[in-house]
Amino acid sequence: MTIKPLGDRVVIKKVEKEETTKSGIVLPNSAKEEPKIAEIIAVGPKVEEKGEIKVGDRVIFSKFSGTEVEADGEEYTILKSIDILAVVE
Repeated sequence: MTIKPLGDRVVIKKVEKEETTKSGIVLPNSAKEEPKIAEIIAVGPKVEEKGEIKVGDRVIFSKFSGTEVEADGEEYTILKSIDILAVVE
């Protein structure tokens, strides 16, 4: 299944954090904070038109934004482009 966002929306996939701290402590899943860095999977036509972000970019997004969906066993988030705060270079 392909997810094609409409208007000013984007589809992102959250980037997983490391499971150990710098000092070597392994963190259980319940202690890990949800990642706020994601990779752009698809962009809507209005976002593509602006050209600020594109598929493959890594971005930082607002903490409580978007709608989580599952497709082909993968978890994605659909959010408005205004909820993207920065591009990670």
